[in-house]
Amino acid sequence: MEPQHIPATDLIDMGAWAARDGLPLRVDLVYAQINHPENIFGRALYRETARFWLHRDFAAIVADAAKIAYAQREWIFILKDGLRPVEAQAMMQDTAIVKANPQWLVEPRLLSPPGMGGHPRAMAVDITPCDDNGVLIDMGTVFDHLTTNPADNPAARANTNLPAHVLDNRKFLEECMMMAAARHNKPMLPLPAEWWDFRFPKTYTDAYAPIHDRDLPDDMKMVAT
Repeated sequence: MEPQHIPATDLIDMGAWAARDGLPLRVDLVYAQINHPENIFGRALYRETARFWLHRDFAAIVADAAKIAYAQREWIFILKDGLRPVEAQAMMQDTAIVKANPQWLVEPRLLSPPGMGGHPRAMAVDITPCDDNGVLIDMGTVFDHLTTNPADNPAARANTNLPAHVLDNRKFLEECMMMAAARHNKPMLPLPAEWWDFRFPKTYTDAYAPIHDRDLPDDMKMVAT
């Protein structure tokens, strides 16, 4: 069976939605800023005007998870990356830091091949939580802590060699996402290697074709030129 095409009308602008409805989330599209302190790739993958897109089914889960987190702990979700078009995936793998760390492309991979995974289908999200004052919650590592030694990855969910409060924070973030996914009767995969990454599993996303930036309407295009 041919994978389904994802129409542009199925993509939700998370920043606009949050502003309109007062959702407890913020957008910080890291890869749109070459000088962003969390952009480890040394170049802007997205244009400065890029917006944060998620597939509507996934967006609803993220919004509900943010509401749960705020209601229980007054956390606010900072969304770091969502839709990552195929062209941006290819650009990422062509950066100097990735070439210097070929282990990131070996199973279990830290970076998916272009066209693979949840990000090019707008069915994955990278989340960093903060409190009401914008102070980051301690999650043990920063977002996009891609270890040089996959055998000793402090960002991995299975890593328990961390302070109790960090483990509790990670557990709570995961619980919020899993609870919201269950409410929408959707599967959810907390990516094992990255505490910040949540996505629909491969069995779900493989039914959809990846999104190319070239196929998006001009006002929705993301990739830096």
